[in-house]
Amino acid sequence: MPKPDLRELVAPGHTALVLQEVQRGVMGDESALPQLAESARASGTVDNIARLVSAARAASVPVIHATADSLPGRFGANRNARLFGGVRGRREETSATFPLPLPDVGPGPGDIVLPRYHGLSPMTGTQLDSVLRNEGVSTIVVVGVSLNVAIPNLVFDAVNRSYQVVVVRDAVAGVPATYGEQVLDNTLALVSTVVTTPDVVAAWSA
Repeated sequence: MPKPDLRELVAPGHTALVLQEVQRGVMGDESALPQLAESARASGTVDNIARLVSAARAASVPVIHATADSLPGRFGANRNARLFGGVRGRREETSATFPLPLPDVGPGPGDIVLPRYHGLSPMTGTQLDSVLRNEGVSTIVVVGVSLNVAIPNLVFDAVNRSYQVVVVRDAVAGVPATYGEQVLDNTLALVSTVVTTPDVVAAWSA
């Protein structure tokens, strides 16, 4: 299959930038997953996400912060996987700040924040699919964490709903980093367009 023209694929007007759990309680100073947060910082993932957010705003591409949050008393929260139990205590300790987007990325004026109260993907846990369709979005650019679980889940959900998906390989992270690279090359590259931050910034700056 020929590689699509990236400039056309991510053109403003039909594209949105989706930040998956780029928030203090996951990637920041109060992370419930400190190894993941450290990997994202050390690899430059956070810096690259910030560059993409700035480029998106300048190009009038919607910036959507897909965050993980909880209802009072954790009403309706999942309890059916080890991952949920592993982060529960830390999330309760930092309940006020856990869902807030990283200061590095906003939210800025005009950004959309869509909290998720259950599950692993904003495509099924929020109104993301509906609001994107209502805005005529057909391509989503995916950044954030993690390549272990949530990023593949989001990509598959979006592909199954007929979106074109662009994954920015230096703006996503997983642990260990070598595993994340394998997921990108051997799984996500089969169903999405995998590019770099400079590629997308150049397309939005043209």
